[in-house]
Amino acid sequence: MVRSFSRDLIGHTPSLDPSHPYYDVARHGIIQVSGDDHYGRKLIVFSSCCLPPSHQLNHRRLLEYLKFTLDQYVEMDYILVYFHYGLRSSNKPSLKWLREAYSEFDRKYKKNLKALYVVHPTNFIRIVWNLFKPLISHKFGRKLTYVNYLAELREHLNYGQLFIPPEVLRSVLLEGRTPAFCENAPAPAPLPTQQFGVSLQYIREKNREAVIPPVMTQTVTYLKEKGLRTEGLFRRSARVQLIKEVQKLYNLGKPVNFEQIGDVHVPAVILKTFLRELPEPLLTFRVYSQVQELLHVESSLRVTRCKQIVESLPEHNFIVAKYLLCFLHQVSQESIINKMSPSNLACVFGVNLVWPRHGSISLTALTPINIFAELLIEHFHTVTTEEKSSLVSQLLGNTRTGLSK
Repeated sequence: MVRSFSRDLIGHTPSLDPSHPYYDVARHGIIQVSGDDHYGRKLIVFSSCCLPPSHQLNHRRLLEYLKFTLDQYVEMDYILVYFHYGLRSSNKPSLKWLREAYSEFDRKYKKNLKALYVVHPTNFIRIVWNLFKPLISHKFGRKLTYVNYLAELREHLNYGQLFIPPEVLRSVLLEGRTPAFCENAPAPAPLPTQQFGVSLQYIREKNREAVIPPVMTQTVTYLKEKGLRTEGLFRRSARVQLIKEVQKLYNLGKPVNFEQIGDVHVPAVILKTFLRELPEPLLTFRVYSQVQELLHVESSLRVTRCKQIVESLPEHNFIVAKYLLCFLHQVSQESIINKMSPSNLACVFGVNLVWPRHGSISLTALTPINIFAELLIEHFHTVTTEEKSSLVSQLLGNTRTGLSK
């Protein structure tokens, strides 16, 4: 299920802290991280229409800021979306700069880039690409896809999470074309066995009052047994077609055998996908504004504030959240081997636990979300209360004993 977004909020950039190391560049909103696509890959957006005139922007700083942003995500699979609309002679970087930029993006940036989508390409883009072909490896060239209209993005990724500038939307409307995310076709009624894209309450009612959704119990159980010591767990994607097939099995109520699949990254992606496709985030829409205010809370008081936010959740959400956080805490306990510290896990799971009711998540809004998720994972035992979760304690068994192993 694709989340619906209010068009007037898409492209809105929240105020940026002037202490940001790249404030001079970041304030323009040229680069945004838009959460994950359907298959657990980070969506990073570069919007040409946000480039100011060249004399007002240090392009060297722009390159450094792009690398600064990518450095936070290049260890996991990611997708780059480039909106070409709005590039003019007044704000266009030089060919020399483009050549330097490509040469500076070494293997660590290219290795986990799964796709590069160029939206609204012009002849200029195609000419530049041909000029650069001698410098570009065949493998990297296969990752490029031209997208002429926004509606085409539906075929490739979860465009509902994209941070799309208002100028791009207006250009589409002026062309007389309807943006893909304005389509309001009614969704088909879910199957009784549906697991993805339906509410926690629906799943509970259709699964004999199962407190924890079957997708979560099965993926977590398998990963606890087979994946805790896997380096980069949750940072890698899996074959898109295989993920679709597993989702279909779940939605049809058919058994899924992860042992037979034999790839721990598949249940890891399925778990993230399940959370991301909930109609309302696991931690509910209501907490989003409270999470955004976390930066204004003194560091010494943030764990207490997180505890208050978690305790305010509806009981069912609380129980499911505690089940998930307990597992993620276990993953973090093996971070020396799996390299997934609470901070790294937060970068992966933050946007899958909290998102706004309307609009996409901007790069600025990601910071408090990631801090919140990191605190929940690192201070799991403190931010969850035993009184409110006797049922989940029974489901989890002796949690502390398990963590000590």
